[in-house]
Amino acid sequence: MVKSVMVAYALWAGGGLFGLHHLYLGRDSHALLWMLTLGGFGIGWIREFIRIPTYVGEANQDAETEKKTSSNMLTPPVNPVRVAGQVCVGIYFGTAALIGLSSLNFFYMIVLPLCVGAGVHLVSTVGQQTSDLQKTLTASLITSPIFYGSTLSPLPISLAASVAATQHRKYKKTPATGSTQELGPRLCRLGLAWLAFSAPLAYCVFHNTTATLYYVSDCVAALLDIFWFLPWLRSVVEYILLMPYRFMCVLTGGGYYEEAWKKMLEILLKDYTEREKEALKILSMGEQASLEEITRGFRELAKTWHPDHNPSKDAEATFVKIHEAYEVLLRRHKPGRFR
Repeated sequence: MVKSVMVAYALWAGGGLFGLHHLYLGRDSHALLWMLTLGGFGIGWIREFIRIPTYVGEANQDAETEKKTSSNMLTPPVNPVRVAGQVCVGIYFGTAALIGLSSLNFFYMIVLPLCVGAGVHLVSTVGQQTSDLQKTLTASLITSPIFYGSTLSPLPISLAASVAATQHRKYKKTPATGSTQELGPRLCRLGLAWLAFSAPLAYCVFHNTTATLYYVSDCVAALLDIFWFLPWLRSVVEYILLMPYRFMCVLTGGGYYEEAWKKMLEILLKDYTEREKEALKILSMGEQASLEEITRGFRELAKTWHPDHNPSKDAEATFVKIHEAYEVLLRRHKPGRFR
């Protein structure tokens, strides 16, 4: 069936972030990639405005023409955009694994490199090209032990896997469109792949709701602090980061509902994390203690355990624990968290 450029553009505009136009064109790998990254983090979706006619042309290309093209060019040319995408998606898959699967045994030796390699390989199979999955995963597995235990390990692993995937790139032997297959089985495979990616991540996020919200809040605060020397730029970045929240407030009516969202966030953050519970135990405080009570208790313990006033061998170590515990609780009660 001949594919239409107008239909592809309509699907791109209405559901392009979820890869509907790629699904229509039979580009299942590209559709899955867009489902997992929301249109290549939005950047790839915008870029496709000028790429859709090419995609439609490839989808309408007959098998004979494709066979001639493949025989004339045994190795596809290196595409910097594809290589950059391989690295970024590899890091993205690795970060998702760190969030949702880091508690598994042999995580840094096996699980993490396999997840990063899978992300790199997914990008390498987009369109009419593919790569050697075995060599890509091997490069990931060899690189992983070198950076064992590091939270930054997805970067070098992704770079190594991307180099391997680029060196062993090739054209697909069969038409890349996949349009001759039934839609049902294709959707089933894509759904299972999406579920395999999102289920562990979603479980971890919802199982540790409070810790996740604190982590996101601290990351946003750290990002904004980078622009302290340019207040106007900080305001712009803050506005952009809060756009999803503002958009939700508009959909729900703003005003009253905005206050409701703030109250809901406060309720979610009311429960103490395990680290905060440990900090309260160190300071001998209950969960209902106010910031003033926590500060008062900290000062009393600091005076008691200060190395200058306490000759005990454990005084310095205990003093450090007390100070760290106070810092943890101070961040929880930091003003402006819900603004």
